[in-house]
Order: sequence, then C-alpha cells, then structure tokens
Amino acid sequence: MARPRVIRVDPQRPDPAAVEEAARVVREGGLVVYPTDTVYGLGADPFSREAVLRVYRAKERPLGRPLPVLVSGPEAAARLARVTPEARRLMDRFWPGALTIVLEAQPGLPPELHGGTGRIGVRMPAHPVALELIRASGGALVGTSANLHGRPSPRTAGEALEQLDGRVDIVLDAGPAPGGKPSTVVDLTTQPPKILRKGPVTREELEEALGTTVEG
Repeated sequence: MARPRVIRVDPQRPDPAAVEEAARVVREGGLVVYPTDTVYGLGADPFSREAVLRVYRAKERPLGRPLPVLVSGPEAAARLARVTPEARRLMDRFWPGALTIVLEAQPGLPPELHGGTGRIGVRMPAHPVALELIRASGGALVGTSANLHGRPSPRTAGEALEQLDGRVDIVLDAGPAPGGKPSTVVDLTTQPPKILRKGPVTREELEEALGTTVEG
C-alpha cells in the first residue's frame, strides 16, 4: 500500500472538508488514523466485515480479541448493541467521556468485531475531531488504538505512522492527543455489573448512577 494521505486539522475546529474526505475513506472500506480524547485511534466501518478484518491485519492483532467501537451517541450505540435502561443511564451521565459500556451485540454484526463473544463495548469520545469523523462516517467507528499489537499506544499521528505506515489510507493529524488513563470499561451483561478495566470513572460513581452494586 502507498503511504497514506496525512491531513493536518485543528483539534477544536476541524475543517469539514478534511473530515468528509476521511469519512469517505471509511465508507469505502478504508482505514483512518484519527485523534481521540486519550490516544490516536485506528478507525474503520464496524458494519463491514472486510474493513474489520483489515484492522486486524494492520495491527497484527489476533482474531478473537474484540474491537471497541466509538459512537456519536446513544442512538448510534443502539445499532450495535442492545441498549438497556441501565446503559442509557450511564450514557446520559458519563458520555461523552471515558466510559466504555459492554452490552449484548446486535445480530448481524461481523463476528470478528466482537470476537465471537456476542458482546460489544461502545463509547462516545470527548474529542471534537473524533466526534465529527464518527458522525460523518454514519455514527460508529472502530475505536482501537493505532498501534501494532502489543506496542505502545500512540499519542501523536507520527507515532502511529511509525507503526502503521503503508497499512492505512488516511491520517487526520490534530497534534498530540491528551493521553492519560484509558477509559473505564464496565460490563452490563452480568449481574451485578462488573468493571473489566479501571479508569477515570470510579466504581462509586457507577454504583451511584446505577443504584446497585458494581464488582471490581
């Protein structure tokens, strides 16, 4: 693959034409590197099996490891997952922000997206470029980090290209990503809910929002 097109964008007010160019790549089954509120992400159409498989190949990621999906909001999340009343409470309280919610996957998704588990993690990020790209791409975008499997997650577009150059189609470079802790991951498919990864949203905050005990 040829070297990807790199487009510099303002992190707060990205050029709509640049966002649309990247979104068109996504809609056509391509791969995009883009900034999120933590690190740079590797995006693709989560509803396209071939695009999802391209993500695995680009990252050299073993099949069977589910890919998270970033969404534009609760309505978009409902296309991917069964959004329960409990999930909606968490979305209303913590989105956009650092909370990934694991729910039962909707039927018909590429099985590789959720690793055959039947569960999928969804999150609405708090980054203007990511949100504009997600909206322009149809409301959902694969949200895995833009690195080779097992390598450090990149905080800049340059760090992402060091690992994925020649494996992606387009890069939106908005300068350094904020970094910091990865999102809290909470599984709502179990009773009681369970924290799978600790992060900025605490167990106490989740328990307060849900009105129930949360493990982890």
